[in-house]
Amino acid sequence: MLYRIVLLFACLQATVYAQTGPLRGQVNVHDGSPAEGAYVLHLHSDEHTHTDALGKFTLEGITSGDSLQISYLGYQTALMVAPADGNPLRVRLEESFIDLRTVTVRPGVAALSVVADIDAQLRPVNSAQDVLRRVPGMVIGQHAGGGKAEQLFLRGFDIDHGTDVAISVEGMPVNMVSHAHGQGYADLHFLIPETIQKIDYGKGPYYAERGNFATAGYVDFALRDALDRSSVSVERGSFGLLRGVGLFDLLSRERSNAYLATEYMLTDGPFVSSQHFSRLNVMGRYTAELENGNRLSLLASHFSSKWDASGQIPVRAVEQGLIGRFGAIDDTEGGYTSRSNLLGAFTSVVDRSTFVKTTAYYSRYAFELYSNFTFFLEDPENGDQIRQAEDRNLYGLQSELTHTFSAGGLEGRLKAGVGLRYDDSNDNQLSRTRNREELLERVQYGDIDETNVFAYAGADFELGRWLIHPGLRMDQFVFQYVNKLQPTYDRQEQRKAAVSPKLNFLYTANPRTQLYLKTGIGFHANDTRVVLDRGAADILPLALGADLGAIYRPTDRLFLNAALWYLYLQQEFVYVGDAGIVEPSGETRRLGVDLGLRYQLTDWLFADADVNYALARSINEPEGADYIPLAPNLTATGGLTVLRQRLSGGLRYRYVRDRPANEDNSIIAAGYLVVDANANYRLGPLTLGLVIENALDTEWEETQFATTSRLRDEALPVEEIHFTPGAPFAVRGTVRYQF
Repeated sequence: MLYRIVLLFACLQATVYAQTGPLRGQVNVHDGSPAEGAYVLHLHSDEHTHTDALGKFTLEGITSGDSLQISYLGYQTALMVAPADGNPLRVRLEESFIDLRTVTVRPGVAALSVVADIDAQLRPVNSAQDVLRRVPGMVIGQHAGGGKAEQLFLRGFDIDHGTDVAISVEGMPVNMVSHAHGQGYADLHFLIPETIQKIDYGKGPYYAERGNFATAGYVDFALRDALDRSSVSVERGSFGLLRGVGLFDLLSRERSNAYLATEYMLTDGPFVSSQHFSRLNVMGRYTAELENGNRLSLLASHFSSKWDASGQIPVRAVEQGLIGRFGAIDDTEGGYTSRSNLLGAFTSVVDRSTFVKTTAYYSRYAFELYSNFTFFLEDPENGDQIRQAEDRNLYGLQSELTHTFSAGGLEGRLKAGVGLRYDDSNDNQLSRTRNREELLERVQYGDIDETNVFAYAGADFELGRWLIHPGLRMDQFVFQYVNKLQPTYDRQEQRKAAVSPKLNFLYTANPRTQLYLKTGIGFHANDTRVVLDRGAADILPLALGADLGAIYRPTDRLFLNAALWYLYLQQEFVYVGDAGIVEPSGETRRLGVDLGLRYQLTDWLFADADVNYALARSINEPEGADYIPLAPNLTATGGLTVLRQRLSGGLRYRYVRDRPANEDNSIIAAGYLVVDANANYRLGPLTLGLVIENALDTEWEETQFATTSRLRDEALPVEEIHFTPGAPFAVRGTVRYQF
């Protein structure tokens, strides 16, 4: 009898300890940062989940002693056992060499996220300009001495400096609305490349959390929470390049980290007239995990830059021997810019399934740019130099709730947010000047206040192999302008709202194949001066898009992705900052194909390639006169990457085909193929690096425009290509020491 009682008690005890229930846990990487998007697999049932922005997860149907597999690209796969005491499972992943065999096509994970994660491991960022080249299909060009924001091209758009791609850092917008140089101006040079942890991007207007400018797509940069080790590095290169970077670990504890990052750069550039370029960056960050899993992050940074520039030069001046390719017609161009940022983010854990992240930011921004695009066309005596300048305060606040749920076999995640952005741009101006000193005439001069209040909601519903994502965004804008050229004070105001629905589908057929369909409506707000000139009906023209795509894994180490896409833009008006005028651009449509490949040839050799084709046309123009100037029609990027124990490096190419420079294709912007190379060798704490830019010494035009100009001795103006020459063969070496 006693034996039976003991046996019964043992069985009851085993039942208690082996009962099935939800397992909760948290996954961090080696430096303590959350591993967002890590894949948690229950090996007994193939049930799975993904970690959230805090690295946390909940997995149903787990019995104590069950085996779990946690994988995260670039880190060693961890095999864990569900604890018997019911406590949360805490996992810390260690770095490892990338192996594409460990990457799977998973339900609930978007295809482009897989590609972005692979690229993050394979392609280190070598410069501030390189950070945007990580987006497949994006082409960039510099045409004002290195201090001005790059010109961007993506999906058949000449995005200028940011009109149709939303760029942000840690949720803080980079694009400047109603900027003195043009709408959406996005200067990313305040970002120190070595501090980047992750680059998140998406193409098209399909994301409810992305608002203004997110028509062709968005790019968001996440920065490091902590440093592995402190380091100092020095770069020395062609054309007087000198760059120093310091990353200093100030605090490294289990639940709190702080570091300081600094960058200083000098270069003269390859031009006959020296650029005298200088840039200073300083950034500090503090992060802490508080009680109940709450997280606090504080960031402060300052950036300043000044430069001289040779500007864009006409083809005829080079062909006639008046100047060389790196000469200038007017070498008094150049400018100054600065940006100081304060950013705080607090993540509050409401319960095991819900958290709220609130972000507040402030930026103090200054900009001054001198340019001369037409030389002596408007003013044969003094020349056509212009000055664009502004002083801006940018304020923002956003709060986002994330809630995961599971009921009746349906798993999902709800994300909803509200926010406010306020831009206060003072003395926003366009003036005619001479030799950067003498003011000849004010063309535009005033104060701009622009407010954007927004709310959005979206949900991911996982239904077996399906992921369905509906979303909705609402934006309210208030545009205000005080024209200081008027004799009396006059504040003009206009209001407009936009509603942007989204609906996306993702189907994971098997661990090798995933299909998706994305649809959505977005918008690109116009400059405040356009709004007040044209009226409310034309303020927020719609952008309607659709993507049909797939990711396919034919072998363990090969990933292929493809997408067919279409994008339509309504009538819009554009404020041309270089002339202070309003130009209509009309309705447009774009359609194209994106193709990509990621292939691990050996344990240490990787290949990647992206080919992007776009057909961009104006809708209401006659055939033959409906080309969209400078819209890229065919681009390609790719390369080979070596990752070994001590050695890393690779070869990369970028190709742009000839494209129309005006509406009737009578003027052609020449294409180019440029090849770069890099190598790094590690000796303990010391790393030696070598970068070769334009390894084939190609003569190429980095930026090109069809411009009408007149030289000093010309009787009549001429319309032709004006260009900024791409950099010739250049070498720079790096020495980095970690401690």
